[in-house]
Amino acid sequence: MTGEFAQATAVERRDDGAYAAEIAPGWDILGNANGGYTLAIAARAMADAAGRPPLGITGHHLAPAKVGPCTVEVTVQRAGRRMATVSAVVRAGGTDLMAVLGTFGDQVESGPTLVTAAAPDLPPIEKCVRTVPPSFGSDFGDRIDVRARPEDAGFREGRPSGRAEVAGWFRFADDHPVDAFGLVQVADAFAPTVFNAPDVPVSWAPTLDLTVHIRGVPAPGPLRCRFRSAVIQGGLFEEDGEMWDSRGVLVAQSRQLALVPRA
Repeated sequence: MTGEFAQATAVERRDDGAYAAEIAPGWDILGNANGGYTLAIAARAMADAAGRPPLGITGHHLAPAKVGPCTVEVTVQRAGRRMATVSAVVRAGGTDLMAVLGTFGDQVESGPTLVTAAAPDLPPIEKCVRTVPPSFGSDFGDRIDVRARPEDAGFREGRPSGRAEVAGWFRFADDHPVDAFGLVQVADAFAPTVFNAPDVPVSWAPTLDLTVHIRGVPAPGPLRCRFRSAVIQGGLFEEDGEMWDSRGVLVAQSRQLALVPRA
């Protein structure tokens, strides 16, 4: 059975080569579609055009995306034996919403391996805090199940941890397995790290650009995730993410540049 996320990010190729899609209700925060969700729609269209899954993709936000029909205009910039480079623009109502560039190709399992990072140590999922609860300002919390470790969830009660970090578990609310496109959503599903920094209000933190590197196909089960920021400066912050599957394998990395929330 197709999961709710797959249905909400489905695309259909038109006769003119562009892709038709629908920005579905329930994948927004206060009326603006989640950036990872919009990027996943573009990734599906680009992967179809390339004939290969995403390895790395970057989306630059141009305007807020609202519920309703949209198109993804895709250009295959280069297609080699192993990899393809693809660009796209997501448009709705005559407005450009997102400009996207990505690399597409099959995962390579062989070769040397060196991983010095480690999955975050988390309490059991049932002891973590659901930071995007159902019907909390939108239906987004009905679609995803994000649970932060307790010490990273205090910002909700005005008790930030003092370090710009959020770690916890991710799964879709319908428990459908996370694939490469789902990882794009995971990269933008957690509360912004700056909510736990000193003297930063809990308010909208608009993403300027989001990059996701797909490092593997997740095994079934919830993902362990950690997001950290090292520099909050000049009204901007970067957010680096790691996503680990149930085997303890790093399956995705992310980085986004965003605006520090205003009071």
